[in-house]
Amino acid sequence: MDIRLSHTFLPVDDHDKAVGFYRDVLGLEVRSDVGYEKMRWVTVGSPSQPEVDIVLEPPAANPGMSPADRDAVADLMAKGVYARVVFWTDDCDATFDRVRAAGADVVQEPTDQPYGVRDCAFRDPAGNEVRFNQARH
Repeated sequence: MDIRLSHTFLPVDDHDKAVGFYRDVLGLEVRSDVGYEKMRWVTVGSPSQPEVDIVLEPPAANPGMSPADRDAVADLMAKGVYARVVFWTDDCDATFDRVRAAGADVVQEPTDQPYGVRDCAFRDPAGNEVRFNQARH
């Protein structure tokens, strides 16, 4: 049996700012931009991974969420601790310099981790943690 990742979801509270970050700063391509009623879903992905999509969705998109759940998600997003995504990069330091120069909120400068990667981290405009890993050899 072959199981592969198709798509994953990240909550964003301002799709235009999110697209500006993921497309213009990180270089991902916008694959779709769909609106329904008062909600919007934007799908982005790396040109080198056409089979994997990241869907930038409204935090309230889940119809099963109660008002209290929506408030909790909003609070966690505001703190920057709700969601995260991790990308591979072939040059952590160059990626860090490029993303920082674009004005992204730095969480962690490039660091050699004991588990075999060099990584750095930022917050996207919605507060999601965005990490970049480089394999160390």
